[in-house]
Amino acid sequence: MTDHDTSPAGSKGLEQVAIDGATPAELISGPARWVVVIGTLLSLVLVINQLFNIQLMGLVLIEGRYLYVLGGLFLALSFLIFQMRGGKGGTPSWLDWLLFALSVVCTAYLAQTAQQNLSQGWEYAAPELAQYVSVVFFFLILEATRRAGGLVLFIIVTVFAFYPTFAGQVPDPFSGFQSTFMQTVPYHIYSAESSFGIPMKAFGGVVIGFILFGAVLQRTGGGQFFNDLALGLVGGYRGGAAKVSIFASGFMGSMSGSVISNVLTTGAVSIPAMRKTGFSAKTAAATEACASTGGVLMPPIMGATAFVMASFLSRPYVEIALAAAIPSLLFYWGLFTQIDAYSAKRGLRGLPKPDLPRLRAVMIEGWPYIFVFALLLYMMIGLRQESSAPFYATALLLVVNQFRASHRLNITRLGNMIVGVGMGLAELTAILLGVGLIVGSFSATGLAGTLVNELVFIAGDNTLVLLLMGAVTAFIFGMGMTVTACYIFLAVVLAPALEAGGLNQLAVHLFILYWGMVSYITPPVALGAFAASTMAGSNPIATGFEAMRLGGVIYIAPFFFVLNPALIGQAPAWEITVALSCALIGVAMISSALQGYVSLVGPLDGGAGLPLRIMLFFGGVLIAMPQNNLANLGYALSFAIGAALCALPMFVAWRANAVDPRHA
Repeated sequence: MTDHDTSPAGSKGLEQVAIDGATPAELISGPARWVVVIGTLLSLVLVINQLFNIQLMGLVLIEGRYLYVLGGLFLALSFLIFQMRGGKGGTPSWLDWLLFALSVVCTAYLAQTAQQNLSQGWEYAAPELAQYVSVVFFFLILEATRRAGGLVLFIIVTVFAFYPTFAGQVPDPFSGFQSTFMQTVPYHIYSAESSFGIPMKAFGGVVIGFILFGAVLQRTGGGQFFNDLALGLVGGYRGGAAKVSIFASGFMGSMSGSVISNVLTTGAVSIPAMRKTGFSAKTAAATEACASTGGVLMPPIMGATAFVMASFLSRPYVEIALAAAIPSLLFYWGLFTQIDAYSAKRGLRGLPKPDLPRLRAVMIEGWPYIFVFALLLYMMIGLRQESSAPFYATALLLVVNQFRASHRLNITRLGNMIVGVGMGLAELTAILLGVGLIVGSFSATGLAGTLVNELVFIAGDNTLVLLLMGAVTAFIFGMGMTVTACYIFLAVVLAPALEAGGLNQLAVHLFILYWGMVSYITPPVALGAFAASTMAGSNPIATGFEAMRLGGVIYIAPFFFVLNPALIGQAPAWEITVALSCALIGVAMISSALQGYVSLVGPLDGGAGLPLRIMLFFGGVLIAMPQNNLANLGYALSFAIGAALCALPMFVAWRANAVDPRHA
């Protein structure tokens, strides 16, 4: 459920298939493997003791000490997992072990002195030894960020981490309060506003439990069950292989929060199946990329970013998940309708019946997963126990799994699972500590408030201009950062400006999250599309542009819900119902326009095809986005104008199909 795989450096997540089919967890060997296992287990015991207040052996930690121990342990492990020479797994060098040891020593000092730090205000007046320790730990964080997050993220983090040392020399509007190096670094390490601020607090509070749950679910056959379930439900319909990819990749992406690893795992099955049933290589790859990207935005888990968002907004995670439900539904509905139109236009069939699993058999085999998810959702939504819910669900899953011979954990499987969890946590920790430096720099210099005022001034009173500036900014930063890193940065810099423009706070933060994700399917970066193209053997750039078309709703939906909060559940029930109904119809029209075929109606071909598709597209936009502040249109008028624009293209498509029937 982390987004840590998303960096250009190629960190690929918990379950990525590596050399010769082995996972990274199985590639870590020798003493390093045992250290990762022991360190992960100790950390999980620490987390359980803290979150459940067990007071094991009388151990009670203040929050600062807890975060230092937890973050420092996983920071140390990251040097054994991501080695100096590059790559993930394998055998660490002596230099990797040295950095591991330095991290452990610094962590011990930070944990031991946490109470003094709190009472004496070390972020502003640290003693000499504490300053030297902070410098060492500061550079260890930067190096771990480089290894886990890639060169681009490392450069961004480094520039902003040192920004307070030259903030006074930068021209307006980017100037801020300037500090010396030895004032800046202790602030980064000892304050609650930098590396050990909101991102790490979310990590230590709720993120770990969900990463553990996702890893255990994968290792105990959950991924296979939900793939078989999707096959049984929709595999036999036209374009069935692609529709299976939408369901399976969406679910798996929600668990892992990881675009690239999702592409590389579910794509290994879905892409060949799509090719077998008549999909072109680029469309098969683009479908998998879009489905995997949307998974990170889909409740109930949504990846680590949603929990960080909950911490930023001081809201229960359940509110974030419920607000994200309708935008996620719109994205997948748009992808589904495009796939259906693509399949109908080309006369594609579903998977052969002999190749499909029997739904009854799938449910008999996999009912424990449904039961476990029911427990998870009940504890999260019904009991509001977000921190403890994944631990209870994981415990139940492990107990039930041991009664099922096909996925029963033996010593080897258990060891690989623990190492996989440790690798995921270490990777995310390194990135969060690094991104925290950016947040700390904005806090230390006061730059965030300055930028907010400047953005609002540039946009004037034009909300659309402010949103477009925000979308472009989020897209650019999304190219070089992980999802969580991009969100944290923009939540500090951009969100306050959008909120100052009168927009709904929760809608603004979801808007940033969505636009930070579009770079995964948008050239020139398009990491998700490029990863899928290597598996399909298609042209990467062509795959990227095809992914843009299939995932077109992801570019439009954020404007829908940020201008109409009913689409994130921030309105009376009747208004939410009307807005959702209009949005579903409008998105179907937009998707039909992008494909040039209206499902169950007919094609939009010939010389008039392009103008008709443009009419259908804008008609869909008006239907999907009524009751907005830009055009001052009500539901009825907006729907009426949109329906009028859609009427002619729909009629032409119906007439064309009457002459040449092509839909099943």
